[in-house]
Amino acid sequence: MSRGRWGGVATFVALAALVGAACSSKGTNSTNTKPIVIGISLSASGDFSDPSAAAKKGYELWAKTVDAHGGIMGRQVQLKIVDDTSSPDQVVTNYQNLITKDKVDIVFGPFSTLLSAPAAKVANRYGYAFIEPAGGGPAIFDENLHNIFFVQPAPVVDSGTVFANYILSLPADQRPKTAGYPELDDPFAAPIAETVRQKFEAAGITTVFKQIYPAETAEFTTIVTKLAHASPDIVVGGTQVADAFGLVKAMISEKFSPKFLFLSNGSNDPVNFPDKIGASNVNGVFGAGDWFEDEKSPGNAEFVAAYHAAYGPGPIDSTSAEAYACGQILQAVVSKVGSLDNGKIIAALHQGSWASVEGNLSWNSVGEPQGQDLLVEWIGGKLVPVYPASVALAAPTIPKPNWAG
Repeated sequence: MSRGRWGGVATFVALAALVGAACSSKGTNSTNTKPIVIGISLSASGDFSDPSAAAKKGYELWAKTVDAHGGIMGRQVQLKIVDDTSSPDQVVTNYQNLITKDKVDIVFGPFSTLLSAPAAKVANRYGYAFIEPAGGGPAIFDENLHNIFFVQPAPVVDSGTVFANYILSLPADQRPKTAGYPELDDPFAAPIAETVRQKFEAAGITTVFKQIYPAETAEFTTIVTKLAHASPDIVVGGTQVADAFGLVKAMISEKFSPKFLFLSNGSNDPVNFPDKIGASNVNGVFGAGDWFEDEKSPGNAEFVAAYHAAYGPGPIDSTSAEAYACGQILQAVVSKVGSLDNGKIIAALHQGSWASVEGNLSWNSVGEPQGQDLLVEWIGGKLVPVYPASVALAAPTIPKPNWAG
């Protein structure tokens, strides 16, 4: 993989030292014993409540871990988390209040591009760095803001590219001939499917179905009936979370099982996907991944052990790792600059690469990460990386088995 995931041993060593001796920083605030307050808006309700709950676990686990080792610059970390109800309007109000009324020292981002894009503009207005775990769609980078740092290996729009590359690497007799694209009207989801569609059409895979559906769509039978009638070999869903579950449940109900199924989001949730569509129906479904439990990224083994100690056994949602990584990045940059000054943090993060459980990350001038994602698939009831070969833990299963019902 690229340097954006696993390169940079020196950065890893520096990060490991930071965890054990965070309080030894020689920053200008070393005599200040007040908590460092980090403001965060998350969705306790609405479309993004499930992934926001995972992000909350990651944020809180990082804060607990760093505080157990002396805090940052000798100061404990305090998270101030407020509910945005999955609303772009509320998220703007939340960050406005966190910065101007609560006067937090630092802000971390919410879940989704829909919320992160307007939130980042508020942070930028006040000169705050915007380190965020799950808002990497084109809309946020189109703002051309210098304060954004998307803490994943690749921009969201590129997350389906690894799937397209895999499909186009197949022998001609295995490659799909036709494709369908159900797409949520969402700045995160639709661009992923559109990027894949353009690559497929350029390679001769014919589009036989495309439909953009609104965010309020709750019943997917009509969409799936049309999709099934078009009978594409491959379905690429530009999905968020609830709609991904809804689409698959409608496919199961309508007994439409394409040979290949990729969902931009939802299928990559190891916790909720089996529960929502039935554990016997997950096998063969593809998704894009930025993290998995067994990868050898900086601090990952420690994160996984701490997560299970705190929250018990079972799969870990990658959103928890993304949120935890935001904390790691903050630790590393504050240790380097010796200050909580947001201007200094922004300037430093635009230089070099930074170690985290998401790999070693670097960003361009508008916050796009410079690495690549991986392809994951449900095999034997588990979500595992299958492509590229350098990180695969299993060979892809194709075609997708029929639904178990």
